Amino acid sequence: MKIAIIGGGAAGVIAAITAKRLNRKIDIDIFDINKGIGKKILASGNGRCNISNTSITQDNYIGENPSFINQALKEFDFKAFENFCKSIGLILDIKSSCKVYPLSNEAKSVVNLLENELINLGINQILETKIVDIKKNNEKFILQSLNKEFNNYDKVLISSGLQAAPQLNSTEDGISIATNFKHSFNPTYPSLVGLHTNFEFKSKLQGVKKESTVSLYIDKQKEKEITGDVLFTKYGVSGFAILDISQYAVYALSLYQDVAISINFFPNLTKNELLGTLENLFKTLKHSDAYIALSGIVSRKLALVLLELNNIDKELKAKDINAKQIRAIVNSLTNLRFKIEDTQGFKHAEASGGGVRTDEIDNKTYESKLCKNLYFAGEVLDIVGNRGGYNLHFAWASGYLAGKSLVKL
Repeated sequence: MKIAIIGGGAAGVIAAITAKRLNRKIDIDIFDINKGIGKKILASGNGRCNISNTSITQDNYIGENPSFINQALKEFDFKAFENFCKSIGLILDIKSSCKVYPLSNEAKSVVNLLENELINLGINQILETKIVDIKKNNEKFILQSLNKEFNNYDKVLISSGLQAAPQLNSTEDGISIATNFKHSFNPTYPSLVGLHTNFEFKSKLQGVKKESTVSLYIDKQKEKEITGDVLFTKYGVSGFAILDISQYAVYALSLYQDVAISINFFPNLTKNELLGTLENLFKTLKHSDAYIALSGIVSRKLALVLLELNNIDKELKAKDINAKQIRAIVNSLTNLRFKIEDTQGFKHAEASGGGVRTDEIDNKTYESKLCKNLYFAGEVLDIVGNRGGYNLHFAWASGYLAGKSLVKL
């Protein structure tokens, strides 16, 4: 049997290793556009590689049908992943947050050990090769690169990802190939990404960072609330809370819905507690400029914007701020709301949403329901995970199930 795997990322590599371990007699060619496998693995976790998570359910995933992932999570849970890592010599560092990293704290060690196992198993790596088309003739698959044809494959796995991080040569070729075999797909969109806002003072707040609670409103209805770092930028907002909520925001944007967020800079205080704190500050620093008094609880940049936003003269003394103005400032600090207009795009996204529709894929084997012996795994499918190792775990799990299926006659 001769198998082709398109894409040398997490899903493709674990599929190749799993299949070859089950049947040493099969021939496997793994194709990748880059000079080496695992480019996205190397970039994950800022080079540290947030490789998995010990607490995973379908609630950590978004897509047309998130329950599609349940079989993969059942068969390849964290314990199974840990055992796989041990089998290639990779020891894990499990954090109290449930995030999992290599004990070496380097993504490079993950890729090196995966590559070592491919070599040990005799899996053929065909690198710097972009597969642009696949045809099926007399039950055999024919792969076409930009300048060469590869013939006589019995089975093919598409694990080439989507467009997130195009600087790593990411493409949507997997979707194009899927459509050749009558597959449909949901529109792709950048996920885990900074958001562009219509907030008129965004440039004045550039660099301001504060742990806050971010609420997401879709068509004016509150849909999600996440607490974490918010970083103001020249284009809008970023930070961990924004990346996390972006998954739901961008999906709604892709459906042309009205999307807005609200920021509460003091989620641990009630409005009355915050009001009392401000009143005390203004009394204590009554002869100081109002923005100086405000800088006792927020950054100077934010203090100045709060005054401008509420039409309060920045040179006004703290003692001259009236009760109505203090309440207006409190409202801004607990419900600073603005529309989301766009994202930072695929180049700055950690993952892609959308992709090949999962109702056309068998969730136990990851084989196409439309074309026998054609398989899909990883990001090319319409499943995207939260930040925290969930996307990589789906890649490992779906690749493992596909790998098991590839060797079955």
